Amino acid sequence: MGHLVLVGVDNGVTGTIGVVGEGIEPKIYHTPVKKEQNYCKKKDNITRLDANGFADILKQFDAKDVMVVMERPMVNPTRFKATTSALRCFEAQLILIEHLGLAYCYVDSKDWQRELLPKGIKGADEQKKASKDIGKRLFPQLADFKHTDFDGLLIAEYARRKNL
Repeated sequence: MGHLVLVGVDNGVTGTIGVVGEGIEPKIYHTPVKKEQNYCKKKDNITRLDANGFADILKQFDAKDVMVVMERPMVNPTRFKATTSALRCFEAQLILIEHLGLAYCYVDSKDWQRELLPKGIKGADEQKKASKDIGKRLFPQLADFKHTDFDGLLIAEYARRKNL
């Protein structure tokens, strides 16, 4: 039997967090972040996970009922800054998930996309539009959510369908 609450985490500081489960209303959140000066000497801002905000989302549910499904982060050496940001966010999220004693697993973006998005999508823009369209169709009560995609929610839905 799967978990009662499934939390889908679309990796990165611009990602979303989706929640589906038995006896709860589906939810979607922007990944909570904070912007601040980088640790380097020259002026450079970074966006980091807001650990308290992320923990507040996860602590709404009884830990024994939760499975967090984390999308593997984008790692591309030719996009060093984006990769660094994604990995920093991923590690911070993982530390909090472990600290809260939550079960977790990983999913590749291609796996959940193959299951929930239509075939033949080309490029990031089409993919984001399809994610938003499918998310609104599956969860019409969340159609007013302002974001470029519904990936976190679709990851949670993928986990529900796979009975994780």
